[in-house]
Amino acid sequence: MVKKEVVIEKTKSLFGGDKVIWVIAVILALVSLLAVYSASESVANSKYNGNNAFVLLRHAMMLLFGLVFMFGASLVNYKKYSRLLLLLFWISIPLLAYTLFFGRNLNEAQRVIGIGGMTFQTSDLAKIALIGFLARVLTLRRDNLDDFKELSIRVMLPIVVIVGLIFPENFSTAALLFMTCLVMMFLSKVKMKYILGFVGIIVAAGAIFMLVSFAFSKDNRSTTWLYRIERFFSNDSEDKDDNFQVTQAQIAIASGGILGKSPGKSTQRNVLPQSYSDYIYAIIVEEGGLVGGILVLALYLILLHRVTRVMIRAPQSFGALLAMGLAFSIVMQALVNMGVAVGLLPVTGQPLPFVSRGGTSMLFTGIALGIIISVTKEIYKNDEGKPDIEIADDRSVAEADN
Repeated sequence: MVKKEVVIEKTKSLFGGDKVIWVIAVILALVSLLAVYSASESVANSKYNGNNAFVLLRHAMMLLFGLVFMFGASLVNYKKYSRLLLLLFWISIPLLAYTLFFGRNLNEAQRVIGIGGMTFQTSDLAKIALIGFLARVLTLRRDNLDDFKELSIRVMLPIVVIVGLIFPENFSTAALLFMTCLVMMFLSKVKMKYILGFVGIIVAAGAIFMLVSFAFSKDNRSTTWLYRIERFFSNDSEDKDDNFQVTQAQIAIASGGILGKSPGKSTQRNVLPQSYSDYIYAIIVEEGGLVGGILVLALYLILLHRVTRVMIRAPQSFGALLAMGLAFSIVMQALVNMGVAVGLLPVTGQPLPFVSRGGTSMLFTGIALGIIISVTKEIYKNDEGKPDIEIADDRSVAEADN
């Protein structure tokens, strides 16, 4: 008969790492089930003969896959991600190029490719791949980051390629990924003059692209971006009322009050477009009130705080840089989604990570969380929380793969 202590020890090893991050993932999954079930009433009525339970079941299955992927990713020693994410980086380049020219049109943009009867958003793969690639290179080349030529070829050029392929059809994702890359460069102690110069070049190139694109065609993504920005900064209240999504989201948030209407009681879910994805935070606040909205925000901020502790314990290590890049990407995406819902930012189309109804976004967020947990397993190897010496200076992780 297996001893109870053995079972407990094996369970701890399977679900090791930062326990707080495990709890955050489970709570977000539960919030997602409640919010999507309530917010999907309109899509259930239009596509599934009012069968909201079917919509919930499909979403629950996707959530389960996300949690399984997270669990699986957490079991892999983080050092193995150095080579794996390098491979995925090179795979993501042709995938993004194919998507840009031959991808399916979804919500007036070519962001996905079809695989069987499903769609796959290639930028979700590219985000994790680029973050892993940068963590590897910045660790391997940490002694040569003062060399601008080396930095340009090894770090900046790969960023330009991936972000440039995402940018034409998905400006917000490209901008968030670029910001994440800059944070990783900063944490790796790249000179600020190089970072600012890089930002200036990219912003100028992006502006030129948008102007040229707008000059040659009045019906493209550049037009959509300019329209959204113009609408956001418009002082014409009548014009703002034309922005149906923003108006309905603000109504939902305003009607939530302090404690909300309680789960399932939303009145805006049937009139707010994308209430189960892009604007799910508005439904959360309507049903959970200010308290519910703050709690969800706090979950993402706590995630960033936990990973920041890892970065402090093992500065400039491959694992810590990888975890920080992934965590920053997730949290910034969440903040942008919330900012759009409450009217602080223009419409972007970014889902709320691990909460919004979706496919590849849910799966890759789960993988990212699993990788973060894998890193924390090694960083906190003993009860005192002391970092493993091998990880504190793990340039060998990248060097061993060359």
